[in-house]
Amino acid sequence: MREYALTFVIAVAVTYLLTPFVRRAAIAFGAVPPVRDRDVHTEPIPRLGGIAMYGGFAAALLISAQLPHLQEIFFDQTWWRGLLLAGGMITLLGIVDDRWGISAVPKLAGQVAAAGILVWQGVQLLWLPLPGTTLVLGPELGSVMSVLLIVVTINAVNFADGLDGLAAGIVAISAFAFFAYYYVVAVDQGFDRQSYPAMIAIILAGVCIGFLIHNFNPAQVFMGDTGSMLIGLLLASITITVTGEFQANSVTRFDASGLVAMLPIMLPLLVLALPLADLVLAVVRRTLAGKSPFAPDKKHLHHRLLELGHSHARAVLLMYLWAAIISFAAVSLSIFDAPLMVLTVTTLVAICALGLITLPRLRRRRAVLRARQARARKGGPGAVDQR
Repeated sequence: MREYALTFVIAVAVTYLLTPFVRRAAIAFGAVPPVRDRDVHTEPIPRLGGIAMYGGFAAALLISAQLPHLQEIFFDQTWWRGLLLAGGMITLLGIVDDRWGISAVPKLAGQVAAAGILVWQGVQLLWLPLPGTTLVLGPELGSVMSVLLIVVTINAVNFADGLDGLAAGIVAISAFAFFAYYYVVAVDQGFDRQSYPAMIAIILAGVCIGFLIHNFNPAQVFMGDTGSMLIGLLLASITITVTGEFQANSVTRFDASGLVAMLPIMLPLLVLALPLADLVLAVVRRTLAGKSPFAPDKKHLHHRLLELGHSHARAVLLMYLWAAIISFAAVSLSIFDAPLMVLTVTTLVAICALGLITLPRLRRRRAVLRARQARARKGGPGAVDQR
């Protein structure tokens, strides 16, 4: 655990220290686009913060390769080269998009190419653990499904990047959930706790936290597509490796419990429930309106929270809360033998979260009611007949 803690601190520190330099470089480079109609900020903010995130990721990854207890993860493996190459490629793609803008098709092609590099270097689904059995995918189908999962995750995170600190916070929560899931189950099952998915998860969490210090409302810099596509790529790589890790070690507990058997498949969907739901709703909404699924609008979930009357920061914190409720409820169900207790606590917290969402509307109704009562007492216009 000490090696993971050190790796996390390195990722946080390097990302945090690099971000101000990247911000100044983005201004000099002209990566400060004007405010658009769909934007919620009122002043132009420099982008390209993803460059600092890639720097923090690369530094933490390469330094962790020198730590005694983590060296064995890198021994005779190619996945880390794939992550550096794919991450570098997706970062360059994001730089071009943030500075000059590119259309949807070239961007999608670049995402597929980066995903292909990961698959080529061994980050690939070869089987899916199911209750009581294993679904073997094979190299061809596994490659296709891996690329599809990576591209969908990249775009889901990209869609979530609509408010200051939103994408970084949600992905950090997701990464912590993945780390907790793998580490606790590995301890319980006697696996080697030093592993690829746990290490990448804690690095990803550190990168997001380091950048979030500069990115939370009011943001000093945006990650842009440079950052959102990068952290989506890293999150997808964790998903793929976690899905196959336990089956490769023949965990009998998965055969005994359908829920735990399905969790490696369900967890990426659950921890990304909000951005994935936003992605699906956006595609359906735009398609029904006769628009391109990639056409921007101002009807995302975070926009609706702002319309309800929440402040920028409160809307982001509410999205954090829901992401934490969903992801850590899923993890808790897998590591605790008290599902009823977990579901009860989750339901109570979710009810409180719903109450917080509707709070501005209740305040407005209360204010209107008080105004009517005041007019009624004074007998002025709009007075309510109390008889």
